[in-house]
Amino acid sequence: MTEYSTEEMDAAREAAQKAVDTATSWDYSAGQTKIADKLREGLDAAGVTVDDEEFARLVTEIDAVAADESVGAPTVTSASPR
Repeated sequence: MTEYSTEEMDAAREAAQKAVDTATSWDYSAGQTKIADKLREGLDAAGVTVDDEEFARLVTEIDAVAADESVGAPTVTSASPR
């Protein structure tokens, strides 16, 4: 397993958060399949990854924004460079 510096992990989390923010602002009402596709696309473009559990949580929370827009985008808790 590759070890990353704190700075690299922070940068990966920030990049993943941008992908989440974009998916939330554009795709939150599209349903979980489309949200997952767009989020994966954003994470790939950013060169970062989140584990499966984090990914599922983010998709679910982005989808929940359709019911209550005041909750805003979910927060990425962990991500790593690809």
